[in-house]
Amino acid sequence: MWIAVASVAPFLLAYLTFYFWAPSGRMNYGELIEPVRPLPDVPLALAGGEPFRLKSLRGKWILLAVAPGACGEPCQRALYHLRQLRRAQGKNMERIERVWLITDDAPIDPALAQAFEGTYFVRGAGGDLVRASALAGAPAGTLFVIDPLGNPVLRYPPDADPSRILRDIVRLLKVSQIG
Repeated sequence: MWIAVASVAPFLLAYLTFYFWAPSGRMNYGELIEPVRPLPDVPLALAGGEPFRLKSLRGKWILLAVAPGACGEPCQRALYHLRQLRRAQGKNMERIERVWLITDDAPIDPALAQAFEGTYFVRGAGGDLVRASALAGAPAGTLFVIDPLGNPVLRYPPDADPSRILRDIVRLLKVSQIG
């Protein structure tokens, strides 16, 4: 009889735990974006006028900052965090690209472009990408993590803690089989 109790007890305990004592917390710091849908593949342009499409970055994780061209303090902080978060990945750094989605037609400060070299400065003013459900209405300096298939998965407010964002990104890269 004790053998039967010992055999059934783990299953009963697992059932009770799963249905009645489910954890209420979550692992990620960023706001999970659901349902996950790819961003629209619309023609865009880089700040210099060259044509650009987000699908050219498919296969890589994208750290995306949304802000106007007159890059104020929240925008500059977001661009700085993008750069530092990518550098902090070490050997996984090449799996990540940085994009600044510029939401207007304001000119870009050349010093800013030089300071954040390697970031794609993409003009999205008035386009479908800026109006995409996941990006719509995001305040200046909002950060997004986009998976290698083009789906926005996490959103961070302009005042987000970069060390906690880093933990999310490390976790994503560790478990990801793509990108």
